[in-house]
Amino acid sequence: MSKKIVAFLPILLATTTYAQSAADTGKRSPVRTLTYQQYQALLKGEANEDMARVAEMNHYPLPEKVLKYKYELDLSPIQVKKLTEAKDYLHRRRLQIGGSIIDTEHMLDSMFRYNKVQDGNLIFYTNRYGLYQGELKNAFLQACLSTRNLLSQQQMKKYESLEKRK
Repeated sequence: MSKKIVAFLPILLATTTYAQSAADTGKRSPVRTLTYQQYQALLKGEANEDMARVAEMNHYPLPEKVLKYKYELDLSPIQVKKLTEAKDYLHRRRLQIGGSIIDTEHMLDSMFRYNKVQDGNLIFYTNRYGLYQGELKNAFLQACLSTRNLLSQQQMKKYESLEKRK
């Protein structure tokens, strides 16, 4: 083996080991820079729940959380329909954007792994990654805004008291 490969091998192994931590239950992600759990969450549209934190902290709940209490909150059929639509739209966006994030992670990994990194393509893909993060945050916050606008003040108070009991 050449000296370059021997010198690079420990770095490659450390990166792979980091991304494939013990918490991964022995399964490997197809994208080396993502753990199996991160990859699965992005693939299934379940990642980045914390993107709604700013809204939730300020009394703008996620639609799926409100729907859990549809009977306790006495939601009307129209409210249930609109909340379900908001929840479904958010899930679709999470799937779309999650796939884009996976593709971008894979591209960045390939660029570095095969020593094909150039300033221009690095700027392009990292800006693209930031764009996806912004789109995802917007999707979460839009869902929270529409949820809040659908609920009466009494329903919001009841929702918050139910959430505190959890």
